[in-house]
Amino acid sequence: MTAQSAPVKCLVWDLDNTLWEGTLLEGGAGTPFETVRRTIETLDRRGILNSIASKNDYDLAWQRLEEAGLAEYFVIPKIGWWPKSRSVREIAEALKFAPAAVAFVDDQPAERAEVQFHLPEVRCYTAEQVATLTTLSEFTPATATVDSRQRRQMYQAGFRRDAERDGFDGPDHSFLRTLELELRIERASEADLARVEELTARTTQMNTTGVHYPAPTLRGLLDDPRYEVLVATLSDRFGPYGAIGIVLLEKFDTVWHLELFATSCRVVSIGVGGAILDWLSTQAARNNVHLIADFRATDRNRIMEVTYRFAGYTDDPCDCRAELATDGQSLTRLHLLPAVHEPPTTLRLSSVPLSPVQLSATDGTHQ
Repeated sequence: MTAQSAPVKCLVWDLDNTLWEGTLLEGGAGTPFETVRRTIETLDRRGILNSIASKNDYDLAWQRLEEAGLAEYFVIPKIGWWPKSRSVREIAEALKFAPAAVAFVDDQPAERAEVQFHLPEVRCYTAEQVATLTTLSEFTPATATVDSRQRRQMYQAGFRRDAERDGFDGPDHSFLRTLELELRIERASEADLARVEELTARTTQMNTTGVHYPAPTLRGLLDDPRYEVLVATLSDRFGPYGAIGIVLLEKFDTVWHLELFATSCRVVSIGVGGAILDWLSTQAARNNVHLIADFRATDRNRIMEVTYRFAGYTDDPCDCRAELATDGQSLTRLHLLPAVHEPPTTLRLSSVPLSPVQLSATDGTHQ
């Protein structure tokens, strides 16, 4: 994939004669162009962020955006008198995006040239192109998930959360208790398949096998009574984190097989991975079954083996392993004798109960 065909994750807007007609400081700024408004709203629904790089007075510009009902759409706006390449660079760094994932639109050729000179990977567009931006492939994600439609709110919540943490005088576990964290573990639905697939593909460090499950495969698992396809979401008083974990569990008579466990790197410091594994251990204990978890080492996921070991998974032999067929691939199968765990004190947990499978292991072979 070339830089020009890679998806755009954030579009940075100029204001004068781009977002609205006229120059604000000369008293000539009108209402935002309707094509601009439609483009901003469409990109936002697609999960593409909007930001600002404008040479202007911040207070006046922000007031005009608020009056127009557009201020809420912009993350990390840079409105001041420094070079626009600096603004675009700072926006990309704050979002942790590579320059190739950022685009810039400005009516002035000199401003576009200045950005391209210092940031050649940033794609630049003219004000005249705004009306057609949403038809371009780089602004058209293949899928629009529940999380992509709330991506802006997730970033804005993250910035507010980080700002409060910076001003908090105390240890991390005390700060976590102030967040009013809520972890939800639910069965995936058809509407969840796109974001579950995305998690299997994009979580590389916190993925126990590194295997990508495409949507058709996941859809088949939803229809298989032996399988539980579970999605974990997290929120706090600042807003949503979105889908942050998935569990693919195959259930046999005396053993539950944890085929895949993946969590987002964004929630490592919160301890969500351990909370999900403790919940799963509790569910298995209440159903009087053992747990076996697959781990396949990659060049990035060593931390997930540590997570399993810390949760009590071992290499200890057990007769329950005989209930699982081998797939002939290079993986480690870790064993756990489940136990009932108390929910963590730093978050509120709500979940679906898991129940025994009605089929025996002889009703089908392990895939």
